[in-house]
Amino acid sequence: MTVLMRIVSPGPVFFYQERVGYLGRRFRCYKFRTMKVDADANLHRAHAEELIRTNVPWVKMDQRRDTRLIPGARMIRAVGFDELPQLINVLRGDMSLIGPRPCLPYEYEQTVPWQRERFSTLPGLTGLWQVSGKNRTTFDEMIRLDIHYAQRKTWLLDLKILLLTFPALAQQVREASVQPPPVSSGSRSAPRLEPLSATVQSR
Repeated sequence: MTVLMRIVSPGPVFFYQERVGYLGRRFRCYKFRTMKVDADANLHRAHAEELIRTNVPWVKMDQRRDTRLIPGARMIRAVGFDELPQLINVLRGDMSLIGPRPCLPYEYEQTVPWQRERFSTLPGLTGLWQVSGKNRTTFDEMIRLDIHYAQRKTWLLDLKILLLTFPALAQQVREASVQPPPVSSGSRSAPRLEPLSATVQSR
């Protein structure tokens, strides 16, 4: 797979970003590169800040025909292959297998004090938000799910999340296999999120 990535997009296979983790500490998060070498990171920042400001579903730019992606990147991301190098972060103690999504510094700057409770536990490769609708939830709903996990995490909840990760990935693959039309963030409406207790118990 890494050889194929080099063929379709000359440049380094690995990519890293500064992310925010436990107690707001910053760390270097590793990934396989799925964007062109000269990709403009400011586009994602503007996209994320708009989603946070308008509180509409947290739809990734992948679903907007993001021209910065290398060939095959949408499917690579859908199956989570690009995040496998984060096992390095797990071994280093920056992350856990299960926990909130490690956010980018400019996303952290948008949070208010009560939302920072989500940083009271290690970020993870998968988590409650990732198996609870993910791209159909708003930023506020993602925060609430992360806080719910941080406050109530148990080995049983971790096991449920781990088992639910596989069907969640399968759903992402189905969505990635269909090329969506470009959409306007202003045209989306936020979904209603079921109570957190129901989210956990019904899955």
